[in-house]
Amino acid sequence: MTRVGKAYFQRIKADGSAGAKLKVQFNPTEYTVTKANQIAEVPIPGLDSPLLQFVRGQSETIALDLFFDSTEDGTTVGAKPVTERTDKFYDLIKMEAETHAPPILLFSWGGKDFPGKDRPQFTCIVESVRQRYTLFDPAGVPLRATLSVTLKEYRTLGGQQNAINPMTSDHTKAHVTREGETLAQVAWDEYEDPSAWRQIADANGLDDPLLVPAGAVLTIPRSTP
Repeated sequence: MTRVGKAYFQRIKADGSAGAKLKVQFNPTEYTVTKANQIAEVPIPGLDSPLLQFVRGQSETIALDLFFDSTEDGTTVGAKPVTERTDKFYDLIKMEAETHAPPILLFSWGGKDFPGKDRPQFTCIVESVRQRYTLFDPAGVPLRATLSVTLKEYRTLGGQQNAINPMTSDHTKAHVTREGETLAQVAWDEYEDPSAWRQIADANGLDDPLLVPAGAVLTIPRSTP
């Protein structure tokens, strides 16, 4: 049986402060954390497998089930509906009038640290909610429900930049050329500046920006001059 809930949600207000705690009735018995990367496959003629190139990380997600029960107030006609509790959580996925977006939330397990993470809370938005009602009174009023909730990590641009080791900006990159690709096209992809092709050419000892063989691994300097 699930233990009495200590987990809770808090809305983040426009000024950055946290609103009142919305506590769950019972702590979930389990949750699933998912983190993935977006990887591009670069096909090279003559190779058995494509080369893999990291594109970007994807948002972390947490999936869990929240259980609600109102049968302690009776199960006969006139019993209190469980929706009095579940509606408050279902509203967390709805757009707010002020921001025209779902609210940013803090999700806490109720302890000092969030389980499995070196952080006290999980900053997120609700990506999806599925409500399942499993018990009703004789009049059809729902008395028991499970909400399957998926939370998607929310991180600001500034927060992510601060979390990245500043030395990484000094690292060069590698680019695998495609059939018919020119150095100007590579410069556009990497710098959004096709005129920066000479910097790439100098770094790789190339004389002609149009004569680039497919499958060449080019060193991409960290920035334009």
